[in-house]
Amino acid sequence: MQSTIVEIETEALESIEQAFDSVVLEQITIKYLGRKGILTGFLRNISSLSETERPDAGKNANILKEKLEKAIQTRQLKIEAQIDEDFQGIDVTLPGRFTRRGSFHPITQVAGEISDIFLRLGFDIAESPEVETDYYNFEALNIPKYHPARDMQDTFYVSENIVLRTHTSPSQPRVMEKTKPPVRIISPGKVFRCDSDITHTPMFHQVEGLMVDKNISFGDLKGILTTFIHQFFDMETSLRFRPSFFPFTEPSAEVDIRCVMCKGAGCRICSKTGWLEVLGSGMVHPAVFENVGYDTSQYTGFAFGMGIERLAMLKYGIDDIRKFFENDIRFLRQF
Repeated sequence: MQSTIVEIETEALESIEQAFDSVVLEQITIKYLGRKGILTGFLRNISSLSETERPDAGKNANILKEKLEKAIQTRQLKIEAQIDEDFQGIDVTLPGRFTRRGSFHPITQVAGEISDIFLRLGFDIAESPEVETDYYNFEALNIPKYHPARDMQDTFYVSENIVLRTHTSPSQPRVMEKTKPPVRIISPGKVFRCDSDITHTPMFHQVEGLMVDKNISFGDLKGILTTFIHQFFDMETSLRFRPSFFPFTEPSAEVDIRCVMCKGAGCRICSKTGWLEVLGSGMVHPAVFENVGYDTSQYTGFAFGMGIERLAMLKYGIDDIRKFFENDIRFLRQF
């Protein structure tokens, strides 16, 4: 029994002396003095010894326990002293570490710039759900069921009558149902379509606009959009209105700007035409006004819509829309 106490003492003291940090020292403490430790187990088994062996065994075990506790405490103090010695303090003369500042995502920046321009022109910002009913996404905008224009939208259907909105235009009938003219709104937000390549993504961002009042004409539409283009790009940017078709406007027009890449000379980006399409527009179709209860004999209006990613790509010379969503920090830092 005495040889066992000596063996435990020799092994434990050697381990304590070699402990190089507090974690290892804690493990040694548990190994010998813990509830299931070696010395603790020895003390529990003393009752199995003969009556003549018990007194000396118990006495020696308790002496060893006190010795180990003292050795552990002494080693802990040495470890802490070594840490204090190794720590040289802070050199306040050294330059501080540079922390990079974050910034808004380029799409957020462009959306904010577009909104600021229209806010200065007297428009308000309206919102509508991203998960939309078929009625507001299509039917209220003069796109009834089985209309061929629905094929242009590549719609994500949640159910037969619930969709992920394919444009932010549903905000227009929603606002008109609750608001009497005059109305001046823009509606920026996410939209969703089944399409993906270097110029299309399944989720992207649009800004739709609407102005309704008495005596609103196509001339007002041209004036507002010309002002927007000149403020967003620059005053030297040439633009044209090209006849087009949209179910919810009549007459309709696409707005083209002089190619920002080749300055109108003709290149791959503009398909050698010298022009780039940037947004769609037109006078609100009377059927849309009838759906919201507006008197078509008194009120007229115009609407327009544009893709935020497309405008950002043209303004900053970005050739792949997927860069906006890959989150490459080298790309984002440029903004």
